[in-house]
Amino acid sequence: MKTYILGIESSCDDTSAAVLENNKILANVIANQEVHRKYGGVVPELASRAHQQQIIPVVDTALKKAGIEKQQLTAVAFTRGPGLLGSLLVGTSFAKSFALSLNIPLIEVDHMQAHILAHFIQMDASFKDSPSFPFLCLTISGGHTQIVKVNNYRDMTIIGKTIDDAAGEAFDKAAKILGLPYPGGPEIDKLAKKGDASKFVFPKPKMPEFNYSFSGLKTSFLYFIRDELKKNPDFIKQNTNDLCASIQKVIIDILMDKLILASRQTGIKEIAIAGGVSANSKMRRRLFEIGSENGWKVYIPEFQFTTDNAAMIAITGYYKFLNNEFTGQRVVPYARGEG
Repeated sequence: MKTYILGIESSCDDTSAAVLENNKILANVIANQEVHRKYGGVVPELASRAHQQQIIPVVDTALKKAGIEKQQLTAVAFTRGPGLLGSLLVGTSFAKSFALSLNIPLIEVDHMQAHILAHFIQMDASFKDSPSFPFLCLTISGGHTQIVKVNNYRDMTIIGKTIDDAAGEAFDKAAKILGLPYPGGPEIDKLAKKGDASKFVFPKPKMPEFNYSFSGLKTSFLYFIRDELKKNPDFIKQNTNDLCASIQKVIIDILMDKLILASRQTGIKEIAIAGGVSANSKMRRRLFEIGSENGWKVYIPEFQFTTDNAAMIAITGYYKFLNNEFTGQRVVPYARGEG
């Protein structure tokens, strides 16, 4: 029996809609919001307004690309949280009304769980190898950094997380200090390829067990740049590539050190990464290198499924649909944590 799930994602500044036939992707449409570039970061009010303008055309485009009529949809899955509350409200309200108008089930999805289950989306062309349970997934984004033990599609336990800032925030803050355009993470990734990662050394935080902290690193980088600029006003200009490579190296080292520790202590060698920072080219290469050294089987999501997208919402909705996990019209979004 064919199941058609419409996924809707509106947690931050990307409006996205996707259609899955069972676990196979038929369409994944993403509308980016360029308005935030001139502000150097996401402006919540502008984001929610843009979602209101884009959500209907994005859903319409996804259905047309999938080649199905809305009456063929089996269920609607949407991001309930975490994220920007105003943005989430737009997606939640649309999903509720759309499902109600079609008299089909409504499925709420946690954004971070969806990043992990993106590994199970199947493409049209060929079968994609997916992680075997249990596996460890390092989820890294602008707002979250977690090590998650994934026991099955619906049973996930966070065994380590950041106590303050996320890895993506560290990338973006470093880019802003260096005067790079928003979004900063991809800019650092690009410039780091031309730099010497051993040129500058930054401190690693000492955190217990599998937890992370990036606040101190951000402050250390800021003070280092400030002090060097006092001695040489052209310091950033003369060392941009090396600075990008060096700060990228320490962020990735911090992430990998804890992941290695988690693998050794749990005995799990099925290792995955997910989230926006998993698009970083050095991160992807480093994971394969460490995986080879430690006998891991490594899984990295398709590039289009690393950043926020509705396909990951739809695949999570599919597995919840199989278990009859539906939600009602009284559901409200949550900005942080689980609702």
